[in-house]
Amino acid sequence: MLTEVTEVKLEVSPTNANKKFDSAEFLKSLPHLPGVYRYFDAEDNLLYVGKARDLKRRVSSYFQKTLPPRTQMMVDLIARAQITIVNSEAEALILESNLIKTQSPRFNILFRDDKSYPYLKFSSGDFPRLSYFRGALDKKQTFFGPFPNASAAKEAMNVIQKVFQIRVCENSVFNNRSRPCLLQQINRCSGPCCGCISKEDYAESIRLSKEFLKGESASIKKELEARMNQFSENLEFEKAAAVRDQLAAITNVTQMQTMSATPDFNADIISAEIAGGQICVNLAMVRGGQHLGDRAIFPKFSKNTVLPTTDEVIEAFIGQHYLEMEVPPLVIASVENNGEAIGELLNSLAIHHVNFVKKPQGIRKKWLDLAAMNARISLARKLSEESHMSSRIEALIEALGLQFEKEEYANFTVECFDISHTSGEATQASCVVFANNKMDSSQYKRFNIHDVAAGDDYAAMKQVLTRRYSRVARGEAKMPTIVLVDGGKGQVHMACEVFDELGLDKNVIVGVAKGEGRKVGLEELIFADPEKQPLKLGKESAALMLIAQIRDEAHRFAITGMRAKRAKARNYSKIEDLEGVGPKRRQKLLAHFGSLKALSNASVEDIAAVEGISSTLAGHIYAQLHGQTN
Repeated sequence: MLTEVTEVKLEVSPTNANKKFDSAEFLKSLPHLPGVYRYFDAEDNLLYVGKARDLKRRVSSYFQKTLPPRTQMMVDLIARAQITIVNSEAEALILESNLIKTQSPRFNILFRDDKSYPYLKFSSGDFPRLSYFRGALDKKQTFFGPFPNASAAKEAMNVIQKVFQIRVCENSVFNNRSRPCLLQQINRCSGPCCGCISKEDYAESIRLSKEFLKGESASIKKELEARMNQFSENLEFEKAAAVRDQLAAITNVTQMQTMSATPDFNADIISAEIAGGQICVNLAMVRGGQHLGDRAIFPKFSKNTVLPTTDEVIEAFIGQHYLEMEVPPLVIASVENNGEAIGELLNSLAIHHVNFVKKPQGIRKKWLDLAAMNARISLARKLSEESHMSSRIEALIEALGLQFEKEEYANFTVECFDISHTSGEATQASCVVFANNKMDSSQYKRFNIHDVAAGDDYAAMKQVLTRRYSRVARGEAKMPTIVLVDGGKGQVHMACEVFDELGLDKNVIVGVAKGEGRKVGLEELIFADPEKQPLKLGKESAALMLIAQIRDEAHRFAITGMRAKRAKARNYSKIEDLEGVGPKRRQKLLAHFGSLKALSNASVEDIAAVEGISSTLAGHIYAQLHGQTN
């Protein structure tokens, strides 16, 4: 249970605004107990959240005479402090992480990765399916992972297919096949859908697959060798040859691992690199003695502060990362100091003993060196990309005559709108967002357009802009630096009408009109001010490259959404039109086949196998789906 301790607060007013935080008075009240401490500035903004096994000792260290520059900068801003006592250091870590994620303190490093870690999933049932998976795990399925990146997960999946021939098809396909698919013919699937393998033999393949993913390749090879010899003695040479091929495939896979260790070896290797005002943490994973790959993570932190040390970065990463991920028995990291504290932190998070190594030898050192090299490469690539993006932003700001300092580029935002439909069908609008020097997919939005005549792009644009910027007019959202609309004078005029009605500044509106012959590089920028002439940037312009990137992303996002909406509408409409099929039968058909496509590919006998569908009705449904008349 968490217990709040009375805080020492300094009231800031014009008469005492320059008065420093009374640290001595605050330190007197601190106990020698685990907990979380928080520092606030004069405007009551949260500066920093930290955890401690001993609050008095840890907080006292901030008010010494000699401090690192970053710490000194923060201490100079402290106006008040607050602590929360908890039962253990592990509880303190959980509370600290939650506060960092929800309140984003200025001086904390925030490891918020938009992408979840990938897993491989075995479904339940008589013939489990192997699939690539991201998201929340459940107890009904069997999961293996996490993998550091998608490539590592998909490579493992490819190996399982090749060696053990586990099915990967959707259940809707599996339940309705009558002939083996191409994967079965090229020996990537054992064909359980068509009875090419028994339930018992498939279950054995699943068992071996799971053991292989656990890193038990040596025991699998011994078992397969014994099975191959037994088949040979029984003169079952075809079966012996199949097992021989499995053995060869496993041997090839294990030989490809140039940095392998003992089969039961599981470890995470962490390295941090700081350069050019950026931070990169590289996480490498070794599971079952095999190096799975790396993941480069770029944390968020205040750009207006002194950069932290690599030790501080790694400690912050460990504290936040392993709250949600299982801690392996061995963690290797490139830290100079504070190794004992990090080791204690890891053991407080794990249910087993964790060995933390900061100066590895042998193969462990090779892994750490590789992780450090990958961190440097990833950071160099990011800095290069940001340099190119900064030059494009600078060119666009200059072309549009905006007033922006280079330090404010992170505040430069663009929202771009596009309308997509097929001859008026399934009209949908998209809004993509460029923010923080990149396309920010977390802010993308799609808008279904209602009560608009088919093909009326102007009315559709008016509706989506009204819906989006009414929130800005009400003070519920911020106005972007630029509002891009895909189109010429007509679309810009429509956007200006919306902004006039909402009382917003229409000078942020810029239209992107396609050039002659729709050739790339001949586009014109159309402005809200009618006295301002259209601007041709030229195909070599860095500003046009940025605009084209944003506009093309809006096209892509709109088209994918429209196609999904159109397919859903068409499928729904077609199955709705089936004569003799009411809501209950329609639901049973979709539940059985999974999709309209699978239903269309089914035979009369397959359709008749659905509960409530007679042979006569099945024939009638089949005829309607295939355009036949009775």
